[in-house]
Amino acid sequence: MKTLFLKNMMPIAVVALGISGAFVTTSMQSVSKAETQPKFGYVRNPNSIKCSPVSVNCETIPSPNLCQVAVTSGPVAYDRNPSTNDCVNPLYRP
Repeated sequence: MKTLFLKNMMPIAVVALGISGAFVTTSMQSVSKAETQPKFGYVRNPNSIKCSPVSVNCETIPSPNLCQVAVTSGPVAYDRNPSTNDCVNPLYRP
C-alpha cells in the first residue's frame, strides 16, 4: 500500500516543485530590473545639507564613478531622503 501511494504521488510532487521553481525564478528576475532603474539626482545647497533638484540620471548601485552634474566635473549628485529633504547618500554613474 505504501509503495502504491508513493508511486502515485511522486509525479504530482515533481510537478508542484517545478511550478514553484518557475515562480521563484520569475520574481527574482523582476527584482534585479527594479534596482537598476535610473534615479533623479539632487545637489546640496551650499549652506546646509538640504537638497535642490538637478537634471541628471544616476543609480544607487555603487561603482567607481560618482554621479556629477557635468560628466567629469561639477557637484556630486545625491539621493534625497523624502521625509527630511536631506542629501546624504551619493549616487553613481551607470
